[in-house]
Order: sequence, then C-alpha cells, then structure tokens
Amino acid sequence: MNTISQTAGRSLHSSSSDGFFRKLANGAYALFDRLERRSAVKTLNELDDRALRDIGITRSQIEDAVYGQAKSELTRYL
Repeated sequence: MNTISQTAGRSLHSSSSDGFFRKLANGAYALFDRLERRSAVKTLNELDDRALRDIGITRSQIEDAVYGQAKSELTRYL
C-alpha cells in the first residue's frame, strides 16, 4: 500500500530533460528530411529533360516538386 501512495503523489508531467530530448529528436528529423530532399533534388537534376518530361515536370520545377510547393503548372500534370 505504501508504494501506491508514493506513486500517486508523483507528477505525470514530463521533465525538462524530456523536452530537451524531444527538441533534439525533432532537430534530427528535420535535418534528415532536409538531407533527403537535397538528395532528391540532386538526383532529379541528373536526369535528362526527356526523363523529367516522362514524370511530368520540367527542370525549372524540380525544387517545387521536391519541396511540395504545388503550383498550377505542376498540378496540371498530376
């Protein structure tokens, strides 16, 4: 019974270290996402114009397509 009363008195709020690790993890995910998108831009830039046309974008639309900035020109192909 003593254990139950001690547990009930503890706060369920996360500690400041939890917030730090959450921010650290979010930063790591953001960095990974950024690196992945940069890699996609590089890969698409290495394709020839015919291959880009086959997937429905032009060379000037690569970054918009990778970063999800849908423009009317892009949505026309999709």
